[in-house]
Amino acid sequence: METGKINVQTENIFPIIKKFLYSDHEIFLRELVSNAVDATKKLKGLSQLGEAKGDIGDLTIQISIDKENKTLTIADKGLGMTADEVKKYINQIAFSSAGEFVEKLKNTDNNAIIGHFGLGFYSAFMVAEKVEINTKSYKDEPAVKWTCDGSTEFTLEEITKEQRGSEIILHIAEDSVEFLEEHRIKSLLNKYCKFLPIPIQFGFKWQSEDDKKAEKPQEPEIINNTQPAWTKTPSSLTDEDYKNFYRELYPMNFEEPLFWIHLNVDYPFNLTGILYFPKLKKNFEVQKDKIQLYSNQVFVTDNVGEIVPEYLTLLHGVIDSPDIPLNVSRSYLQSDANVKKINQHISKKVSDKLQEIFNNDRKQFEEKWSDIGLFVKYGMISDEKFYERSNGFALFPTTENTFYTFAELKEKIAVNQTDKDGNLVVLYTSDEEEQHSYIEQAKERSYEVAKLDTMIDNHFIQQVEMKNEKTQFKRVDADIVSNLIPKEENADSVLSKEQEEKLKSLFETTIEKSKADIELKALSPTDAPIVITRNEFMRRMQEMQKMGGGSPFMFGNMEEKLNLVINTNHPINAKILEEEETHQQKHIKQLYDLALLSQNMLKGEALTTFVKRSFELI
Repeated sequence: METGKINVQTENIFPIIKKFLYSDHEIFLRELVSNAVDATKKLKGLSQLGEAKGDIGDLTIQISIDKENKTLTIADKGLGMTADEVKKYINQIAFSSAGEFVEKLKNTDNNAIIGHFGLGFYSAFMVAEKVEINTKSYKDEPAVKWTCDGSTEFTLEEITKEQRGSEIILHIAEDSVEFLEEHRIKSLLNKYCKFLPIPIQFGFKWQSEDDKKAEKPQEPEIINNTQPAWTKTPSSLTDEDYKNFYRELYPMNFEEPLFWIHLNVDYPFNLTGILYFPKLKKNFEVQKDKIQLYSNQVFVTDNVGEIVPEYLTLLHGVIDSPDIPLNVSRSYLQSDANVKKINQHISKKVSDKLQEIFNNDRKQFEEKWSDIGLFVKYGMISDEKFYERSNGFALFPTTENTFYTFAELKEKIAVNQTDKDGNLVVLYTSDEEEQHSYIEQAKERSYEVAKLDTMIDNHFIQQVEMKNEKTQFKRVDADIVSNLIPKEENADSVLSKEQEEKLKSLFETTIEKSKADIELKALSPTDAPIVITRNEFMRRMQEMQKMGGGSPFMFGNMEEKLNLVINTNHPINAKILEEEETHQQKHIKQLYDLALLSQNMLKGEALTTFVKRSFELI
């Protein structure tokens, strides 16, 4: 037997490893299984070159728990190691001192440490008080056993071992006994090792219910899919294959994806993967962190904000790139040139795919717009290049259930919806039910009304207005219909100046001035006697501020002031002028409440009072 010291030139490297890596201690399993996979893949490569002689046989990696002896074992049938290789690869840590090690940790996320500095194997000491390696090389040399108790002391001795490969035996420490629980190990294997390219066996399962009843021997359970869909060529996969893989990724998601993009790039970087377009809910926040990042089929993270543009984190799926190290810090991702190229490439692939679907099957694209429109708009707001590429397929649905690109919409409404100053006015609704009466008034003038009802549409509208000169978006309830798109036409009022002043005074006396700005307007006698509208600019700014945009100091806390337009040509207003004072106030209050009701703004006590007054007036 040989004894010695691990060559780190310091006595306290292991406490440092424990301290700095402890928050990520579960990653030890990923590191050790990844090492086993690497050893197995290298053996397969040597076998193909003829350097490893004979039949290499079953290469399944086996993971087992022995609760009685408090051990967790990772066993592979890969290359194995000779005594000299153990001394070279296990007993040498790539640091001359603990001080150098700590220096390298500065400005680095904890998650970036393991593996990044050659510490993959030593992550075992985060959970183990003692680690053993039983290993036999594929070369014709004796098997050896290496043992270390977490100090810098080790032992190395020859043993009898028939099977080629390595067994890493972790004697689990008292503070890490959770890793002796089958469900804990299974969840970690499912998280980190689900798609590794070598079969991994952990535990056993019944082949069928009949076998279970007959108490037949259980079959070893393979926990991973060694050939996930993204590793195959797109031409070899059917639509059903893509859908099955989506279900494999998200077993609790019962909705099918709308469509998908298969990524396959080998220059100027290596990138494979499949991105799925899910059915989005209107509140898209809950959909994020559904893209999984892998490096050579080893799970890295589902926080892909630097690799995938922010607006595309709403997508689901997998990205695999060996050009991204297994353990990376956020600062590394932000500065890495390959990551930036990958980010830009994915954005372009997504917009190209959408344009392709739009061109090939516009009807299908329109049917899915309610699901994909939210993230397209999000992208157009966030990314200048994506905005430019999306112009050809971004749609504006209308209340008539027709769909236009912006260029098509402009052409459609140019004649009828251009105001006296040459501004193109795009009318829209954010809620068809609530704004129904305003939509109907617009339709009577043959105006098109677009449907813009997602949570980011206020931001999207601002962006489109900025990109298109002399273009204004106005919500249909922002003003009376004749003011939304002002023309040269001016109707005459049937009331005299004195009557108009008296009418305005009556309304100002009855309704608090702080609640509404009152304006007299000579409209058609068939229009409503009074109309309440909401200032487009103020309302939009307030709504944007609630979502996190705009200035809270300017608009967020200001009480909204309504616009009240009195139609001087409506017979009811002429009649009010002739009534007794008590009736005047009652009728004005009734008209005002009706106008509020049409805006869905009459609630609580005011609604109760309105209903009671309505019965009195009948």
